[in-house]
Amino acid sequence: MVTYLKEGNIFNIPGVNNYAHGCNCAGAMGKGIAVQFKEKFPEMYQQYKKLCKSGAFTLGDVFMYHYGAGTVFNLGTQKSWTTKAELSAVDAAVSKMLQMARENQVNQIALPKVGAGLGGLDWESVKRIIDVGAAAYPEIDLFVVENFKEALTSKKH
Repeated sequence: MVTYLKEGNIFNIPGVNNYAHGCNCAGAMGKGIAVQFKEKFPEMYQQYKKLCKSGAFTLGDVFMYHYGAGTVFNLGTQKSWTTKAELSAVDAAVSKMLQMARENQVNQIALPKVGAGLGGLDWESVKRIIDVGAAAYPEIDLFVVENFKEALTSKKH
């Protein structure tokens, strides 16, 4: 099942400790939510860079990284940070991610608007891919945050 959240932070969804995001295949995580992934999971970032440099991470691929408390799915959605994401790559990567999640008993994944932020794709087209893919995996709950927003903290006066 897919739950679309109009705004929020994928890392702050209660009970969810598995994440996915779109990546380029050039080894850079310098903008958008990728920066948060790079900071939260530095070892994952180093492995991702090596995979990209060796040519082992290409469009449509998924680099699955276990970090102890959960899993991160890095989806190969664009060739480099200078190119737009490709819808066919999003489709292939989402399908692979869901299959890998099933095989690894991952039943909840939080993700942003994969390919439709800095990737430049039409969000409605990406949503259709996510909805169709998720329909084949009813045991996996996807939480898609459509707009990043940090939770407001109460100020003490």
